[in-house]
Amino acid sequence: MKLLILTQYYPPEIGAPQNRLHELAVRLKKEGVDVEVLTAMPNYPKMEIFETYRKGKVKSEKIDDIQVYRSKIYVTKSKSIIPRLLNYFSFVWTSYWRGRKLKNYDFLMVESPPLFLGYSAMRLSKKLKAKLIFNVSDLWPESAEKMGVVTNKRMLSVAYKLEKKCYHRAQLITGQTMGIINNIKDRFSDVNTFWLPNGVDVNFYQPDKIVTAGFRERAGLSKDDVIFFYGGILGHAQGLQIVLEAAKKVESHTNIKIVLQGAGPEKDDLENLHKKLALTNVVFMPPVAKAEMPAILKDVDVALVPLRKLDIFQGAIPSKIFEALAMEKALLLGVEGEAKEHFIDKGNAGLFFEPENIEDLAAKLIQMASSNEELEVMGKNARKYVATHFNRDDIAQNFHKALLEN
Repeated sequence: MKLLILTQYYPPEIGAPQNRLHELAVRLKKEGVDVEVLTAMPNYPKMEIFETYRKGKVKSEKIDDIQVYRSKIYVTKSKSIIPRLLNYFSFVWTSYWRGRKLKNYDFLMVESPPLFLGYSAMRLSKKLKAKLIFNVSDLWPESAEKMGVVTNKRMLSVAYKLEKKCYHRAQLITGQTMGIINNIKDRFSDVNTFWLPNGVDVNFYQPDKIVTAGFRERAGLSKDDVIFFYGGILGHAQGLQIVLEAAKKVESHTNIKIVLQGAGPEKDDLENLHKKLALTNVVFMPPVAKAEMPAILKDVDVALVPLRKLDIFQGAIPSKIFEALAMEKALLLGVEGEAKEHFIDKGNAGLFFEPENIEDLAAKLIQMASSNEELEVMGKNARKYVATHFNRDDIAQNFHKALLEN
């Protein structure tokens, strides 16, 4: 069986889709699937082509025995809609012309978003005689519309029509959460869907075997501080302004410290708000490679995971949850719906605060910072739950069975 994964994002970039797709590819390879990847020149999160890959120096390579083909992409730091569309559509164009030179496959699996990559995927699946698998990690354009990121009615109409066409052309639609799957089936009852969740490599994240690497010292924090850690994109969906507002309310509790590690479109605004509020208990740290995360998580106390209060996020499970819980870290979750059901209600892995509720978040920060024993129990529950229900090895094996049936 031959599978081509088409994605704009892939290692050596760091990020949730990059890690998730690579981990899946490696495990499918072990299952006997001949997996290859067609992707862009790495540029995320700084939005500039990595030095090793500039001027198209690396057009193909192997990463952990996975054959990776690369095509050019227009990269810009601009947040304006036209440059961002050029970024997406440049890869749509180049990925098609790069991909059509490859040999035939049994399946072509495309990662969405960006939804526009569906144009390339549909044409390539026909050219390469491959059954199309449309992998949905975010309900775009629905989420973009509801967050107010895209407001142009014509653009939204085109995007919804493309979404419908991609779903009906796909042999199989895979969704990262059951919320995504249920949303798609409610709107397109005749399509074939499969739950392909994110997960964690419990062998890589082993708290008993990880040695701390001085993260507290680098962040300017002491051993007595209770660190609430957010690691990931600093974007529109997360609503991190609320975290800063809550941090202001708990300044008198001097042991509470919040670390925001990552990059993204909201970073400048967050740093400006940080200065405006004159916060002394919030630290910004740059994003790091996946290999550094276990040691960082070892040094923190609580994983802080917020999202904005939107119905579209009822079915969201942010990927950053899994690694933190595997490292036996308690969870402070500001996500309603599926994530709360799994990790708070069933897993007893932490506490929940109402999304975008500053007072509730502040109260939970104080509550969790006051009981180390409670945090330890939550952490033990956390690892047990993700190891049982979200083990990457099990996820890959189940997906392989689904491929054989299609």
